[in-house]
Amino acid sequence: MRIAILAPPGVQMLDVAGPIDVFHEANNHVSGNDKYQIVIVASTRDAVTTSSGSRLLPDASVADPLAAFDTLLVAGGPGIQGHERDVEVLCWLRAQASAARRVGSICTGAFLLARAGLLNGRQVTAQEGAIEQLPATFPGQAKSGCVFVRDGSVYTSSGGGAAIHLALALVEADWGSNIARGVARQILPFLSEPDSEPESAAKPTTKVSYDERVADLHDWIKSHLPDDLSVETLASRLGMSVRNFARLFKRETEMTPGEYVQVTRVDAARRMLEESNSPLKRVAISCGFFDQSTLRRAFARRFHMTPSEYRRRLRAGKQAATVAYRAA
Repeated sequence: MRIAILAPPGVQMLDVAGPIDVFHEANNHVSGNDKYQIVIVASTRDAVTTSSGSRLLPDASVADPLAAFDTLLVAGGPGIQGHERDVEVLCWLRAQASAARRVGSICTGAFLLARAGLLNGRQVTAQEGAIEQLPATFPGQAKSGCVFVRDGSVYTSSGGGAAIHLALALVEADWGSNIARGVARQILPFLSEPDSEPESAAKPTTKVSYDERVADLHDWIKSHLPDDLSVETLASRLGMSVRNFARLFKRETEMTPGEYVQVTRVDAARRMLEESNSPLKRVAISCGFFDQSTLRRAFARRFHMTPSEYRRRLRAGKQAATVAYRAA
């Protein structure tokens, strides 16, 4: 899987090095040819002077002919707003994002994504001090106090160590909880834990569980959404009493089993809305909701809009990004 990390002038070194270390460690836990390949991209081939004064040599520039990337990340830095109108960089971002499976930003990297029209209608986050300036840059919802936020295929994070948590979430999405947990054990013992917990626009699985039973159950739930996922069923699967299971699950996931199942189902429905034109009735049944009305109520509680409204906003955002790309 090819991952591009865009390093703007004045980039924070940890915003680049943190995710690279996570992806490199993940490669030690997987086999086959689908390992992560990291490409550091900058506006030119010249060395990038970071916020600390050190110099970072990019692998490529936005002017180079580059194949599509699976994941596109934009690192941040304190001086990024002075470069957010770089037309060549913005055009490159739009072109690469249109082919990427997912895009993301670390801290003020969100300003570049916003200026490129790639955050329209999304819930996003950035570091305190930068988050307050985001609403004036894009039509979306800025969330403060979050380590990172996932909104569909768009990931945004705070700064510093949050970049590592974001990268771990991407590893978990690609390889499952067991691999992410193994990577975290190698990376996180040497870091301070952030003050606030990760949050996602569809918030089920951003916290890596260190209990293998719960981690495996997370993966099993995601692959059995249409089935009976009552607390009794889940407890029975782990061979535990309902009371002991609920206590363990809450400790590891910081949600009750019912809350986790609900947000996981809503998250799956959201992905179906983004990735397909399936009728809402089919989306509801596929994701484990009794009917379309049940999906609508759960979706509205989570995102303050109905599935139909979300789909309309998503299409409008894509059209706006296309118009912005042509204008640039």
